Amino acid sequence: MPRTALRVCPLCEATCGLTLTIEGTTVTSARGDREDIFSRGFICPKGAAFGALDADPDRLRTPLVRRDGKLQEATWDEAFDAIAAAVPALIAGYGPQCTGVVLGNPNTHTMAGALYPPVLLKALATRNLFTASTLDQMPKHVSSGLLFGDPFAIPVPDLDRTDFLLLIGANPVESNGSLCTAPDFPGRLKALRARGGTLVVVDPRRTRTARLADRHLAPRPGSDALLLAALAHTLLVEKLTDPGALAEHLEGIGELSEALRAFSPEEVAPACDLAPDDIRLLARELAAAPTAAVYARIGGCTVAHGTLASWLVDVLNVLTGNLDRPGGALFPLSATAAAPRAAAPGRGFALGRWASRVSGHPEAKGELPMAALAEEIETPGEGQVRVVISVAANPVLSAPDGDRLDRALSGLDFMVSVDPYLNETSRHAHVVLPPPPPAQSAHFDFAFNGFAVHNQARYSPPAIPLEEGRMDECEIHARLILAVTGRHGIDPGSVDEAVIADTLARAAADPQSPLFGTDPSVRARMLAGHTGPERRLDMMLRLGPYDLVLDDLRAAPHGVDLGPLASRLPGLLKTRSGRIELLPAPIAAELPRLREALAERPDALVLVGRRHLRSNNSWLHNVPSLTGGSNRCTLHVHPQDAGRLGLADGGRARITADGGSLEVPVEVTDAIRAGVVSLPHGWGHDRPGTRLGAAAAVPGVNVNQLLDGSRLDPLSGTAVLNGFPVELTPLP
Repeated sequence: MPRTALRVCPLCEATCGLTLTIEGTTVTSARGDREDIFSRGFICPKGAAFGALDADPDRLRTPLVRRDGKLQEATWDEAFDAIAAAVPALIAGYGPQCTGVVLGNPNTHTMAGALYPPVLLKALATRNLFTASTLDQMPKHVSSGLLFGDPFAIPVPDLDRTDFLLLIGANPVESNGSLCTAPDFPGRLKALRARGGTLVVVDPRRTRTARLADRHLAPRPGSDALLLAALAHTLLVEKLTDPGALAEHLEGIGELSEALRAFSPEEVAPACDLAPDDIRLLARELAAAPTAAVYARIGGCTVAHGTLASWLVDVLNVLTGNLDRPGGALFPLSATAAAPRAAAPGRGFALGRWASRVSGHPEAKGELPMAALAEEIETPGEGQVRVVISVAANPVLSAPDGDRLDRALSGLDFMVSVDPYLNETSRHAHVVLPPPPPAQSAHFDFAFNGFAVHNQARYSPPAIPLEEGRMDECEIHARLILAVTGRHGIDPGSVDEAVIADTLARAAADPQSPLFGTDPSVRARMLAGHTGPERRLDMMLRLGPYDLVLDDLRAAPHGVDLGPLASRLPGLLKTRSGRIELLPAPIAAELPRLREALAERPDALVLVGRRHLRSNNSWLHNVPSLTGGSNRCTLHVHPQDAGRLGLADGGRARITADGGSLEVPVEVTDAIRAGVVSLPHGWGHDRPGTRLGAAAAVPGVNVNQLLDGSRLDPLSGTAVLNGFPVELTPLP
């Protein structure tokens, strides 16, 4: 007989609740959980395809070990034996900096990905960390670190209560949101307008989000920071600022006015290709709204001035008094966050504590640019990366110049990949460790609850027992940590117990902790949970702000409602001044480069990416039900540009940029502004040696191959994946 099980969807940042129908050990359907306290039954095509992803025949079922140059099926013991025989010896011979750790986007969607990579990095003592953040969101982490002293203190728009929402370079109707966890983002935008609010979208494409807007502005790509600077300039010059309760917690507002003096609407308008009056009107509307929130994402991050744009988003929220107030932009409080503390100065946030070996790129949040990975592997010398541990990452497709990285990975001394697929990156591994399907794994959203538009907590135990021959993903990570650090063969549960002991000991010694002065061993015995990861979750809940335990979540399978977002300042500030530092020195030093952009008038076409509701980077293209239709790898070209260049709808073109050329099918559409073309990210599944049958049947092209990795936002090290110049040539 079929049965049902509840599961939080792990396929995008919306974290919707699902009701799975299961026959035997197979998920036969997935629908929205109408009783879920956060998503209320909403589901998108990705969630509906949960069963197809879970049962994908191309998912690896057993480890692979490279023997005689070929990856062959092996036992788990053989896989970890191979790692233990190779990696510690290489580290002993070349030092800890010979290792590089690469973390991909799906890490944030699993319990294992949240709990174990920090332990791995600490154990390896390497500074060579490369993650998807420098292809996506690092500018926001850097700007938050500089403003608030904490790179994870990222405010989100209070979608359900705001009166005015300004979206910049964001398409949440199709992406489901990013750094803003909000099930049914489209419904929330429609509700905003239904209650009399205003939605303004700034995007060079007329996206599905833009079609919902009261007003759509289509500036030149890459000019977001200039537009935001002009909005802030207008607020300051016209004396429209009103920080309200924030005023006593601000530092640098006078210096800010002087720093933005050059960015008047008239000065900025030509570079943005917008009318000065439109810019000024938007600033005045933002100031006049009863409550308002400014929110920017990929289009404002993965550009030449991504960190400045991210900083200016929060500057606008501060100047209008909308930061940290209901209806504005608020800081979520996750159930596993540290309990709130009394306001006090902190250590602050520093950039460039070390630099990459070859090009000297400064670290940001402990990470180096993903675009620098290839050169760190290729370039001989002390500290050369010889070992890569890749977890749920596919940088051959997601990073600039995948061809170069492809070659570099093939020359490693050793590579381990934790991945359910043999994809464009994992095909280079010496050992591949495949996690089980998501239905066989427990789930809690450690990361995304920190960006949720409503405070809540939900836990999903495995919906299906672990299949024979599979290994739980958390155990895979624990055994990997032991194998690479010379402790192979020790009980993998010791990794979790060591973390628990260390965490409780630090809490017992911390005067501001609720466990101050207690016996850590007694507290450890109190923890509930059948597994090490569950015990760690229970510990984090007990140390958190809501007096929760794991059993509370088990007793509430549809989730625990922890209330709407609330004001949290000044308590969360960790700057050295204990205040919001509006004009940090690294930002001030970067503004002259933005002033230089005022004179830029690019004649060339520029390229932007695009999202699709049925896609998520490169990792859902092997599910046939999620590809096809409008989810295709085509180049969007405006009719004016198509006519000028001799391009036809359905024809083909060669597109050329810094990193080379691609041949692409052309789709002529007025949904994109003239002078701009668009090609989606995550495609290019045509490399030999992969096992992605459905993806390889319709491979598309890798848009990031157009880049050579030289274009970076200097403050965050984020690759410029949008707004770069390209040339088009029609093909027969």
